[in-house]
Amino acid sequence: MAAVSTEINQPVCAYVNRRGQVIRVGVGTVRQTQIPPLELPRYGAERLSGIRCISTQLKPITPSEATLTAMAFQRLDALVVLSLTGGGFERRGGGATGYVKEAYLAHLMPHPEARWTVSPPIGLDLLVDQDFGELTTSLEEEFRREATARQVDSDQDRVLLVGLMTRERVSQSFSDTLTELAQLVETAGGQVVETMQQRRATPHPQTVVGDGKVQEIALTAQTLGANLVVFDRSLSPTQVRNLEAQIGLRVVDRTEVILDIFAQRAQSKAGKLQVELAQLAYMLPRLSGRGRAMSRLGGGIGTRGPGETKLETERRAIQRRISRLQQEVTQLQAHRSRLRQQRQHQEVPSIAIVGYTNAGKSTLLNALTNSEVYAADQLFATLDPTTRRLVFTDSVTQEPLSLVLTDTVGFIHELPPTLMDAFRATLEEVTEADALLHVVDLSHPAWQTQIRAVMNILRQMPVAPGPILLVFNKIEAADGERLQLAQEEFPQATFISAANRLGLETLRQRMAQLVRYAVVE
Repeated sequence: MAAVSTEINQPVCAYVNRRGQVIRVGVGTVRQTQIPPLELPRYGAERLSGIRCISTQLKPITPSEATLTAMAFQRLDALVVLSLTGGGFERRGGGATGYVKEAYLAHLMPHPEARWTVSPPIGLDLLVDQDFGELTTSLEEEFRREATARQVDSDQDRVLLVGLMTRERVSQSFSDTLTELAQLVETAGGQVVETMQQRRATPHPQTVVGDGKVQEIALTAQTLGANLVVFDRSLSPTQVRNLEAQIGLRVVDRTEVILDIFAQRAQSKAGKLQVELAQLAYMLPRLSGRGRAMSRLGGGIGTRGPGETKLETERRAIQRRISRLQQEVTQLQAHRSRLRQQRQHQEVPSIAIVGYTNAGKSTLLNALTNSEVYAADQLFATLDPTTRRLVFTDSVTQEPLSLVLTDTVGFIHELPPTLMDAFRATLEEVTEADALLHVVDLSHPAWQTQIRAVMNILRQMPVAPGPILLVFNKIEAADGERLQLAQEEFPQATFISAANRLGLETLRQRMAQLVRYAVVE
């Protein structure tokens, strides 16, 4: 190898399996000649690839970061780098033989804080005495112990988040989006082990991020034992296939995480029906590349839900299923429409509670009506709409006022279009209500962005909703400066703490005014 490398004045790499057979030879550096991901065996975090590389380099220097990264990306058993003398060679029978000045031995380490180790310069006599079989066996035992410890610590998906900041995204908004994505993953039952970011003018059409970043993602996921990669934006079917092929792990986008949460949260028949419809509408264009049986069943994020078994059928059967589901949703709309007509016939005013997810809508409904609707400090804790009657005394007329409160599904920034379509029966409660309570979590750092996100969704409704009362919740957790800013910016708003039952009487009277205004209008 030294002779050939010296003669052509290029580095040479030879890849050897555990039987000692040379399976691949390339001219170039380890990075340039690395084995394509699709040709590498994938054994998971507890195994190496079963391949070692012997490489030459023309300068007597320590292996570079790029060389070691390529070793880690391929999970090589070991890497030997032969440093040649500065182009010197001796003539023997007319041939050119390069001198090996020194050698370096590198291999992976099972600890995240030290991805690899590189020996000091050693001679060939010490190198040939190295027992690579024993080295590989001991390394894999350590990797196996580390992987087992991770499994014992957590039975959750270990998730690597990836965010792309393009030129049209504001820095603070980008940071808030990644924080929200981490909350979504945790709500879905995953554990975020690392968050990676990249700045690009525009997303890469094939892989969203650049080729170098894809390798970095693969290496980081490998080092930390991640088994799922989640991107902060919608991915095309082609991008998902390319990323999974290069990273070697399951890749999902933000929409799929939200769909998984909805699949876990849906309790009623109507909710499960609409979740299944949303899942099938999302998966239909992504069936290609999921395997011959289009199977993607499993127990992790993006694989659960009432619609998952339907993905085992052919595309035409799925389309027929979607058509049937849409008919059932239409029937559901008609049923809810009849219920609303009955309430309108009885002249019972209705108010829909809307707002960003985890703003405290269900907690407010419980506090006002003494109900026990499920409420928790997590995203999309409540999925199915809940209606309760509220009776209180109007301070103006001094007469009992009866109205109907409906708790709706929480909104989120860039609500996936498939969910907007599938949940139109639920969202009709918003358009048919006489008025809306827009609940805002004032303790959230991005409360202003959340207000804009909800208002954008309301503007997309086919029918303009009624008058809206802005209700700032969780004031007990908001600092004084933020509270003063909200009061100055929204002087007509109401400020409450649903959990501590503060400001509820004021809210009831404001609701009475809202209903009187809506009925007159």
